Amino acid sequence: MPKLTKNFPDKYIENNEQDFIKVGMSSCGIAAGADEIYEALLNKVKEENLPIEIKKCGCLGMCYAEPIIEVKTGNTPSVKYRNLDVEKSLNILENTVLNKEYDKNLLIKENGKQKKVVLQHCGIIDPENIEDYLSIKGYQSLRKVLFELGADKTLEEVKKSGLRGRGGAGYPTWQKWTVAKEIKTAENKFIICNGDEGDPGAYMDRSMLEGDPHSVIEGLMIAGYTIGASKGIFYIRAEYPLAVERVQKALDQCYEYGLLGENILESGFKFDVEIRLGAGAFVCGEETALIASIEGKRGYPRPRPPFPATQGLWDMPTIINNVETLSNLPYLISNGGGFFAQIGTEKSKGTKVFALTGKVKKPGLAEVPMGTTLRDIIYAIGGGISKDKEFKAVQTGGPSGGLIPKELLDTEVSYESLVELGSIMGSGGMIIMDEDDCVVDIAKFFIEFSVDESCGKCAPCRIGSTQLLKILERISDGKGKLEDLDKLKKISIAMQKASLCGLGQTAPKPVLSTLRYFEEEYIEHITAKKCRAGQCVALKKYSVDQHHCVKCGACFKECPVSAIKGNRQEGYEVISEKCIKCGKCYDACKFDAIKRN
Repeated sequence: MPKLTKNFPDKYIENNEQDFIKVGMSSCGIAAGADEIYEALLNKVKEENLPIEIKKCGCLGMCYAEPIIEVKTGNTPSVKYRNLDVEKSLNILENTVLNKEYDKNLLIKENGKQKKVVLQHCGIIDPENIEDYLSIKGYQSLRKVLFELGADKTLEEVKKSGLRGRGGAGYPTWQKWTVAKEIKTAENKFIICNGDEGDPGAYMDRSMLEGDPHSVIEGLMIAGYTIGASKGIFYIRAEYPLAVERVQKALDQCYEYGLLGENILESGFKFDVEIRLGAGAFVCGEETALIASIEGKRGYPRPRPPFPATQGLWDMPTIINNVETLSNLPYLISNGGGFFAQIGTEKSKGTKVFALTGKVKKPGLAEVPMGTTLRDIIYAIGGGISKDKEFKAVQTGGPSGGLIPKELLDTEVSYESLVELGSIMGSGGMIIMDEDDCVVDIAKFFIEFSVDESCGKCAPCRIGSTQLLKILERISDGKGKLEDLDKLKKISIAMQKASLCGLGQTAPKPVLSTLRYFEEEYIEHITAKKCRAGQCVALKKYSVDQHHCVKCGACFKECPVSAIKGNRQEGYEVISEKCIKCGKCYDACKFDAIKRN
């Protein structure tokens, strides 16, 4: 393949009207069987020489509907099919190509509340084919930066856009870049893509790296050129093997096409990129710990200043941006900073990608303009609460975020609004909870996560998180005292003020937010020895409601320790002393006769 020059766009940008079937082949799709569907369709087309192209694509965001295929024939708009298997997919191939018929029962209806900027190519292009990316104007933003804007004007466009870091802190991107750019005496500078996505329930970065790696690479190169770096590094968690594989393949293609290495596009710009695998520690998402990990050291954070922008990797100026931040740059440069700034709110510009998980009907990825309400994200896009249960709270920001109750569902999502509610944007994880979730149990889960992931370097985080966990365990076991609530608040505030890094400073947010909005449930655990959601094992009590019991005996048969006595003539009751609170009887009863309180 000859190296591309600055005139490369004319050759690749074209409108391909060929009929196709695209198969969603990111981790979510493959886990559901998409790889088998892809092979079956490919073999069928080859065997019968059918006039249609079978292609791979990334995640379409609708993870609840996997496996998904998109079909386009003739001049009609493409359609998407959901929840497929090999047999259904082959039937669609035959009916669509030969009979021009569509199975309406399997069609996906997409929601119009989203605006895709970062995800605009995911599910559209083959992530393993650079020419697919070139055909949709890929790397033209890089070309614009190299030959039209230059570093100074590029920085000005990023400033004008209002783009803020999407990794969680929301720091203005242009300010961070400016610090590194203005250092003229450094022997070298580095730009790092942080793909160490560690929040429970978050998978935005993985989907972007798997579905559109070239957009991230292009963003990394734009950032590198602007600050004067000659080396870029992808730091990707080792638990993302498909993301690592596709990014490496994309990098190899960039070198082959002359988009990386010496004299890129004949511009004189030299830039090399490599991948480093994450150490598997949540704390390595923190900038200084991430740098230590790349240097081969244990992932300990260090005090700041000096900040990485002045003294980072190998003591050189280093900029760290996360995957989503970099993915915004090709769109931003192509359309201009002013155009980008029209999206979102006054202080939070652009869109944000969220991973919807938990008790939601349609889990998956949602990209919405900043300022979209929580209600629209959860109900209009996510389809509402699973099993039509009552919404209780949404956790934003992962272990570093807080719980937001149903009374605040109409809050417009922005960096500022979430902080005011006691949570944070974070990287974009959004866990939905219903009436069956216990806030004490949830807080305990996240604090336990923080205890496990704390590096242990500073006492406020190491000791504080452990003490929080002990108090929460005591409350969930029915042994808590009212004064424990004050202790939780005091320890949390001390951790926020004195912890060395963001992990310790934000770890108490799940505790503080649940105390802020659900303190009555803590009090109920302590004074009434009751867990209204029935999740705290020590407080569970099972009984038979004789008004609802139909004497079917299902609970009696399922009890593993014979803690239910009675017969089909006289009815049944639970022997509390023998009950191990396993919940088998509750799950077995179809008539709401087993009460859990």
